[in-house]
Amino acid sequence: MQSNKELQLLVEKAKRFSKDGKVADYIPALGKEDGNDLAITIYKTDNSYFHAGNFEKKFTLQSISKVLSLALVLMDRGEDYVFQKVGMEPTGDPFNSIAKLETLKPSKPLNPMINAGALAVTNMIKGKDLTEKWERLIQFVRALANDQQITYNEEVARSEFETAHLNRALCFFMKQNNIIEGDVESLIDLYTKQCAIEMNCYDLARIGAVFALNGFDPDSGERLIPEHIVRICKTFMVTCGMYNASGEFAIKVGVPAKSGVSGGIFAVVPNRYGIGIFGPALDEKGNSIAGLKLLEMLANEFEFSIF
Repeated sequence: MQSNKELQLLVEKAKRFSKDGKVADYIPALGKEDGNDLAITIYKTDNSYFHAGNFEKKFTLQSISKVLSLALVLMDRGEDYVFQKVGMEPTGDPFNSIAKLETLKPSKPLNPMINAGALAVTNMIKGKDLTEKWERLIQFVRALANDQQITYNEEVARSEFETAHLNRALCFFMKQNNIIEGDVESLIDLYTKQCAIEMNCYDLARIGAVFALNGFDPDSGERLIPEHIVRICKTFMVTCGMYNASGEFAIKVGVPAKSGVSGGIFAVVPNRYGIGIFGPALDEKGNSIAGLKLLEMLANEFEFSIF
């Protein structure tokens, strides 16, 4: 990648695919987004960056936050504790499916990137109450982005809290099977705030650079996440990060990535780049349709694939 202008040309080319997608209007607050938006920041591990589109526009992380809460909980609890309650296997089912919880023995979520698994992970964040758990999570995210202003979008969090009936069902099912503990409404409150954490492409790409550097801050050189935990998170991103399109994405792009239904994509090119993308028009799997095309173009042109 040589210049912002070069990146802008790719964005214009990929943006044409937005017309084939639609914004996530089943969460009312997300339905207000402009489906034609497409923006990107590529943050290099040497602390320089490229950007194109309205890269400073804020959006909510949604499922991208699952990677960050997993990293925190693995640091809090350790692998043995976490993976007693959440599995490590990909699934071909939709991200909000309850089916495998009913049929698997023991009845635990298949992985931390589906909603059931992410709820179980969020339930494991350490803290004496909801306030302390939230504070620990948001301070961790702020440290990764090097931005103390990051917070959550109250309108989106409220919208998700009021419509989170399926997630409540997942929680009660898991509570029955001793996967989660405590008050379900408090967990839904924390989880919807987590999903509504708001940032721009630059912030997200900067977090990606931490993962690209195996847990080191690209600016200070400080270790923010242990290397083995970064490795676990990146592996889940490869196998489960793009919902039930993860296999196709691994073939076409071939880097660890996680999408969210706001249209965000968080991608990591190990030892090279962190990437943050925002394109709210989604395909039928729930991934940014133009964002995927943009990553595919970049991967082909600059040999991103880790395989």
